[in-house]
Amino acid sequence: MTKVFVDIDSKYKYWRLHLMLVMYVGYAGFYLTRRSVNYALPAIISDLGIDKYDIGIMATSFYITYGISKFISGIFSDRSNPRYFMAIGLIITGITNILFSLSSSIFWLISFWIINAWFQGWGWPACSKLLTTWYSRNERGLWWSIWNTAHNVGGALIPLIIGYVTLHYNWRYGLNFAGWLGIFIGLILLIRLKNTPDTMGLPSVGVWRNDPLELAQEEDGKDLSWQDILKKYVFLNKYIWLLAFSYTLVYVVRTAINDWGNIYLTEHYHYDLVTANTILSLFEVGGFIGSIVAGWGSDKFFASNRGPMALIFAIGIFTSISALWLMPKMDFILQASLFFCVGFFIFGPQMLIGMAAAECSHKKLSGTATGFVGLFAYLGAALAGYPLALIVQSFHWYGFFIVISCSASIIALLLLPFLISNQSEFF
Repeated sequence: MTKVFVDIDSKYKYWRLHLMLVMYVGYAGFYLTRRSVNYALPAIISDLGIDKYDIGIMATSFYITYGISKFISGIFSDRSNPRYFMAIGLIITGITNILFSLSSSIFWLISFWIINAWFQGWGWPACSKLLTTWYSRNERGLWWSIWNTAHNVGGALIPLIIGYVTLHYNWRYGLNFAGWLGIFIGLILLIRLKNTPDTMGLPSVGVWRNDPLELAQEEDGKDLSWQDILKKYVFLNKYIWLLAFSYTLVYVVRTAINDWGNIYLTEHYHYDLVTANTILSLFEVGGFIGSIVAGWGSDKFFASNRGPMALIFAIGIFTSISALWLMPKMDFILQASLFFCVGFFIFGPQMLIGMAAAECSHKKLSGTATGFVGLFAYLGAALAGYPLALIVQSFHWYGFFIVISCSASIIALLLLPFLISNQSEFF
């Protein structure tokens, strides 16, 4: 009997580390094939003569398609093997990057980028399923936050890779390189990623770690049909809806800073593009650290209740954005520090809300729940595109900061119920 327990223990420890590494590299690969066009856009505009309206249509179409895909693919991923789901999705995004690089008409550029957006939605639900089945509730904050930094690593590598290849060759080579790299990483996922513990003859992670919160979620609604589970734990779950609306506003702020930050710095402070991008890169560095602090802190200080930590970070978003907006003309160091702070605070809720959605739902619906709130997240991202452009055009940067400051304050209000609720109400 002791030998069996030792064998289970060693298998769990090995595969948890192995899967985290593979998922991390895989999701960074998704980010590479997702954001590749953003850093090649100046060269694409110059080469093909397309205007900003076309770019706006492409961006908005991408965000809406990606959001819908995250929800629909989440439903299917919960009932499929995440190994194939994630790997095939990444391989197809690599192919669409290559096809994009071979195109010149705006019709085909937009068409291939919409296809890319659809298969981009296959990455997150597969990861959320693995994260909720291999890592238990009282430790998941740290593990999920480590995985979440793949966003920032991917985000930091993209401008270096695409920028270097585009500078020395052209944007077509840059997109082509990103595509082949995505295909290569997808093949690694196909070979090395695994399914849930039960498919490998292992007990559930709640049983293995003897985690009371995890065991309670595993037992809850065990006898319900899949349709009843979907209705009760997602569509009629008040906490899922609060998280979804919060996520919308988190992504309004995140996308606004990501997509408009260097334009703001070059127009308002007259920085050159290299200096502006250097400041903006600290947004990703802050996000890397903020994700880990938020996840670890929610486990350490709040007994794996994500609400209090998310609320603290939401207040930090509002404070740092207000400082960025209202402080008088700043030097480079102070400006860069504030972008670091915004990244630190925005990536905390970005990570915690997705994880909380999985934990507030049924164990069998982690992909569906995170996909559902992800749909709302990318509706928020779409709002930070063309609609925010209209606001900036009419009200300049004053209107821009009014929108993201109000968004940050409402995030905190929407998260208040999680501060006063008992965790047992979530499932």
